[in-house]
Amino acid sequence: MDITTQKRNAKKFIENWQNRGHEKQDSQSFWLQLLRDVLGVEEPEQFIKFEKKVQLSHESFIDGYIDQTHVMIEQKGSNKDLDKPIRQSSGELLTPFQQAQRYANNLPYSERPRWIVTCNFVEFRVYDMEHPNSEPVRIELKDLEKNYYQLEFLVDKSNEHLEKEKQVSLGAGELVGKIYDELLKQYKDPNNEHSQKSINQLCVRIVFCLYAEDAGIFGKRNMFHDYLEQFDVRQMRQALIKLFKVLDTKEEDRDPYLADDDPKLAEFPYVNGGMFSNEDIEIPSFTDELRSLLLSKASDEFDWSDISPTIFGAVFESTLNPETRRQGGMHYTSVENIHKVIDPLFLNDLKNELNEIKKTKQLATLKKKARKFQEKLANLTFFDPACGSGNFLTETYLQLRKLENEAIKLIYPNPSLDVGQAKDIIKVSIQQFYGIEINDFAVSVAKTALWIAESQMLEETKDIFYADWDFLPLKTYTHIHEGNALTMDWNDVIPNYACHYIMGNPPFIGSDMMTKEQKNNLKLFFKKVGRLDYVVCWYAKTARYAKDTSIKCAFVSTNSITQGVQVPDFWTQMLANNIKIMFAYRSFVWDSEASEKAHVHCVIIGFTFGNYNRKKYLFNESNQEIEVDNINPYLLSGPNIIVKSASKPLVADLPEMKLGNMPKDGGGFILTKNEKDQLLQKEPQAVQLVHPFLGAVEFLHAKKRYCLWLVSVTPHELKEYPLILERVKRVREFRLRSKAPSTQALANTPTLFAQRPQPDWNTNFIVIPKTSSQRRRYIPIGFLSANTIPSDLLFFLPNANIYEFGILNSNIHNSWMRVVGSRLKSDYRYTKNMVYNTFPWPTPTDKQKAKIEKTAQAILDARALYPDSSLADLYDPLTMPKELLKAHQDNDRAVMEAYGLSVKGTTESDAVAHLFKMYEKLTKEQ
Repeated sequence: MDITTQKRNAKKFIENWQNRGHEKQDSQSFWLQLLRDVLGVEEPEQFIKFEKKVQLSHESFIDGYIDQTHVMIEQKGSNKDLDKPIRQSSGELLTPFQQAQRYANNLPYSERPRWIVTCNFVEFRVYDMEHPNSEPVRIELKDLEKNYYQLEFLVDKSNEHLEKEKQVSLGAGELVGKIYDELLKQYKDPNNEHSQKSINQLCVRIVFCLYAEDAGIFGKRNMFHDYLEQFDVRQMRQALIKLFKVLDTKEEDRDPYLADDDPKLAEFPYVNGGMFSNEDIEIPSFTDELRSLLLSKASDEFDWSDISPTIFGAVFESTLNPETRRQGGMHYTSVENIHKVIDPLFLNDLKNELNEIKKTKQLATLKKKARKFQEKLANLTFFDPACGSGNFLTETYLQLRKLENEAIKLIYPNPSLDVGQAKDIIKVSIQQFYGIEINDFAVSVAKTALWIAESQMLEETKDIFYADWDFLPLKTYTHIHEGNALTMDWNDVIPNYACHYIMGNPPFIGSDMMTKEQKNNLKLFFKKVGRLDYVVCWYAKTARYAKDTSIKCAFVSTNSITQGVQVPDFWTQMLANNIKIMFAYRSFVWDSEASEKAHVHCVIIGFTFGNYNRKKYLFNESNQEIEVDNINPYLLSGPNIIVKSASKPLVADLPEMKLGNMPKDGGGFILTKNEKDQLLQKEPQAVQLVHPFLGAVEFLHAKKRYCLWLVSVTPHELKEYPLILERVKRVREFRLRSKAPSTQALANTPTLFAQRPQPDWNTNFIVIPKTSSQRRRYIPIGFLSANTIPSDLLFFLPNANIYEFGILNSNIHNSWMRVVGSRLKSDYRYTKNMVYNTFPWPTPTDKQKAKIEKTAQAILDARALYPDSSLADLYDPLTMPKELLKAHQDNDRAVMEAYGLSVKGTTESDAVAHLFKMYEKLTKEQ
């Protein structure tokens, strides 16, 4: 269905359903019409299930469920408010979303929805269950004509052709892995560097031959198989050596008697491209298993012509790269994720431009515009300075050639065989694609992937003209360079004045995981290295290279560069270089592996330098595109304000937050419950020296742990407790064994914790765990009794009161933490200097303060209703009691009022923007 028809049908749908909508009578016809007329489902009755059974304490029914896209629908009448709880048959009060969540939790795991949609005929609310804490996407019926595309997830199954390509590519990767393993066994010295490079190069050649015979590049199918089949195991090695020599020799330069001596070998064409030119590679002897694997499994039983060069290149490289093989699993970047980079960077604009050209009515003008568009495509250049197996370059080449083929159809509306040769018609070339890669084998794979992509796209162009052009010989391709991109001059690869786009997925290496060489690379660009991740080097290098140009760039990066201390350390320098963020994807999971998915939390940042006056777009967790005026370093809509670490609270008269007590004792001070009981059984007078000891795990999960607190114990008293004295001895020995001089010095005070900022014994205090699950809407914060020892995995606030407890528990404070705090993988990592000390507190009236104190106490009261539940239980979004949720919501409203924010209609993004303005004012005043 084309866009015009969709919009027209959406308009009719709006007219049909305005001011009506009965939950029981109209639900099914509403959804069937939406799926058929607006979203183009031919048989919607087969596509959606109504009244799907789910077993709770009683039998219930899900209003709508779409198996193929894992969508659950909870439909209400037009008279129902989607925000208001509705009394269930069980007596519970649940909002439509909470009702759907309950259904979802009682479905088999395989049927759990990816999406939950609540609807009341007036508005759709879309919840992405991969991001349960994100705000829902809201789509009003009256706006459906322009926003219908936001509902396409309902029917957007993965492209079947792409899925087939993916499966074929992964299967090919597995075959290559098996061939590699069998070959490696045959090498005399498999760990030798020459042997390693030889086996990698040999696998590249074998793969190219397997693909070439299936894709018809060699002239006819099965040529590689039929040639090798003539030889037994002992002859296979020499047969390959002869074949590679022939493939690297022009027909006119071959032995004139070759056709007589070996007619099957003589049929192979000249390949060129440098793939077979190196005769110094070591080829081992074959075994029966290896011969059968190559001829039967890899050749006879597998069709290589359908592989995706984008996916296969990456799988191939990771299969044979010793580094990635050690990690286990085959790695590849999904085509979907590549498009998150290239679509907003350039591809969407090119597609829109072509669509506008297609609207031209006058044929001569249409052809002229199409030719100009084709020339434009042929003159664009793309550079990936960390290209790996070349998947970004390969996918970009494929997309450009597809656009070119569309333009060719416009230029030649009546194609015939006498149009010319491919070289005259096809303008887009792999010569437009440049890369740098530090791994020599990946460089070979990237070139091979591009050659395969070129072959596949030639076939598509040939189909337009019913032509029979030859693909071989290959053109020598030298634009993928081997080397360290951070120490090379990029202008030697492609001069900056000739480059249009930079893109890629630079290495994800955290500050703690870098080698000495990588740390030195970082120092080439930043005076203060601090906690910076390795990926920032590529931004800094790009800033130097792209200065005073109009180059547009986009990198996939770890989300940590937009969080915590990395923002001031990194982005201050980037903003000084006049960087402008054009578009950005906020944090999402980047699935980069096939067999064992590595869930890396990433962002995508599209940027340029100098003036950029076009629209800017933010993509949220649900891939919803939002137009904004500016994107700041936190990937939020708003001015470029950077929150800097503060050693003390910006707001006066606040208690100073401290990190808990650090034992550094080798376990000498720490006691399990059994150890505590055994100790006190033998030395009962020591009860005054044993205290509850809580870290984040104990605090959140209500686990018991204890410690010895010997601050005020005299030497004479200590000798009365031989078991404790033995533990003190263990502490001293542990500290003396340390290589760190500072720890060795602590052996002089073996009765004391290494750091002990213990709060006053006479008051309770607030504690906040350093790390908390990102699934929780609120970090669980609590009061601890005065005799408890918090560990250094907890922050604590001495002398804090119930009002401060209310503010810290609010969604306002949690929103600030989510933006300026750090992450451990995806979990929240609270920090006092970046979160608490920088947080702008409100200035409430006495009435507002009293209200917050009341709502804060209600949170404690709601928790007390469930004495057998841990904080982890209480704050799990699936098990959070309704009384506690209501108490938090009431507290959120009270705190918002103290900030002068409207309770209704203010989103989390609005609240954070308000806090940033307050922060800017506070820091200017100081």
